[in-house]
Amino acid sequence: MFGTQLGTAIDVGAFFIKGEFFMEIQINLDHKSYPIFLGENTIDKLQDFVSDTKKYFILTDTNIPEYLVSKVQSYCKQSTIYKVVPGEGSKSFATYKEVCEACLAYGMQRSDVLIALGGGVIGDLGGFVASSYMRGISFMSIPTTTLSQIDSSIGGKVAINLDHVKNIIGAFYHPDAVFIDFTTLDSLPKRHIQSGLVEALKAGLIHDASLYEIFKQDNYMDQLETIVYKALLVKKAVVEQDEKESGLRKTLNFGHTIGHGIEAYYDLKTYYHGECVALGMLYFLDDPTLQQQVKTILQNMHIPVDVDYDIQEVMQIIAKDKKAKQTHIDVIRVDVPGHSYIQALELSEIQQLIERSHHEK
Repeated sequence: MFGTQLGTAIDVGAFFIKGEFFMEIQINLDHKSYPIFLGENTIDKLQDFVSDTKKYFILTDTNIPEYLVSKVQSYCKQSTIYKVVPGEGSKSFATYKEVCEACLAYGMQRSDVLIALGGGVIGDLGGFVASSYMRGISFMSIPTTTLSQIDSSIGGKVAINLDHVKNIIGAFYHPDAVFIDFTTLDSLPKRHIQSGLVEALKAGLIHDASLYEIFKQDNYMDQLETIVYKALLVKKAVVEQDEKESGLRKTLNFGHTIGHGIEAYYDLKTYYHGECVALGMLYFLDDPTLQQQVKTILQNMHIPVDVDYDIQEVMQIIAKDKKAKQTHIDVIRVDVPGHSYIQALELSEIQQLIERSHHEK
C-alpha cells in the first residue's frame, strides 16, 4: 500500500519579477533536475533560459492566443513558430512526422531547443519530438491549461496515440524548465478548467487529504493557485521516488484504466480526459460514503458521473492498455482520502466490477 509518506524534501522557493510574486518548485532526479515556476506572467522568466546563439522551435496550436505566441517568440532571437490542429488528433504519427520535418527544415541541431506552448497535447507531442529528434534535444514547457499545468507538463512522460489507444508510443523525457503562468488560463473555457482540475482532485484522493478537502468547499475555485501548487507537490514527491513507474508512480494512474477506455470508446472527442478520469475513479473508491461524496464534488464541478458505453468494447480497449500485463492490470484503489493502494485485477474482474456497478444504477 502507498499512503501519504511521499518524502519531506519540498525544494520550494519564492522570488519577485517586476514586483510580482512567484513560486519555484525544483524537481530533483538522479540524472537531471529542473525548475517549475508558478505565478502570473511567469513567461517573463523565460528570458533567463534562452540564448541568442541557439535556435528555438515554438510548437503550439491554433487555439493559443496570438499575443501569447508573440510574447514567447519575442524572447527568442532565432525562432520559428509551428502550429498544429488542437485536440487529441494531433498526437498522431502523421503530425509527429510533420513536426520533425519542420524541425529539420528549420535546421534544428542537437544544441537547439523546442518550446511546447499549449495544453497537454502540445506538451506530449512536443516532448516526444524532442526526445527522438536527433536522439534528443532540449525542450521547455509552457502549459496553458489546468490539466497540463497540474499533470502532464511535469514528470517526464511524453507520448503520442496509436489506433485510438492513448499514449501507447512514448518515452520518459524531462524538460529543462516549466513555466506555469496562471494568466494563460484567462481565455480557457470553464469546462476545460474543471476537467483539468480532476487531476488535482485525483492527487488529493491518492496522497493528500488536505488537497481533497479544498474541493469540498463551495469556493474551491478561489483557491485555484493553491490547488495547482499542492497537486504539483504530490507529483514531484511521487516522480522523485519512482520516475519510471515501477511502484509508487502507478498510483498516479488512479481513474485512468477505465477512464482511458471510455475516452477511446468515444474516439477521444466527446468527453475530455479529466472527465473520463473522473468516471474511472468512481469504480475504485472502496467506501460507498466516499464515493457519494466524490460524486457530489464532481457534480458541483459540472463533471459527468455516469455515461453510456458498450462494456465489451471498452474492455477490448483496456486490454490493449500499456499498463496491462497479459491477463491482469494493476489498478489503483482509494480507501480513505489521501491513501491509495495497488491491486492486481484480472481483466475479467474489472469487467465484472463494471457490470456490477452498472447493474446497481
